[in-house]
Amino acid sequence: MPANPHRGEVEALLDGAPRRLRLTLGALAELEQTLGAEDLTALAARFESGSLRASDLAAVIGAGLRGAGAETTDAEVSRMEIPGGASGAARLAADLLKAAFGA
Repeated sequence: MPANPHRGEVEALLDGAPRRLRLTLGALAELEQTLGAEDLTALAARFESGSLRASDLAAVIGAGLRGAGAETTDAEVSRMEIPGGASGAARLAADLLKAAFGA
């Protein structure tokens, strides 16, 4: 079943397999804690600044996978093959955040 954009879902190819990702409220709360953001506004501002670490990307993608029901860790995400490498991971994280927060 394809991703449902009305539910904030994004589909991506990870390790050669199509996967669904979704930043649920719980996944966003996890990101706040993991990244030390005070609130959702601070979390959004952090990503809008464009100053991202690889660990930030792994955290967003990991939270998106877990939000869609997968059991995976950020460490596992950091070892996944993502088309486009780091820039592909950045695009995927941006797509997830856009789906969660709107355009």
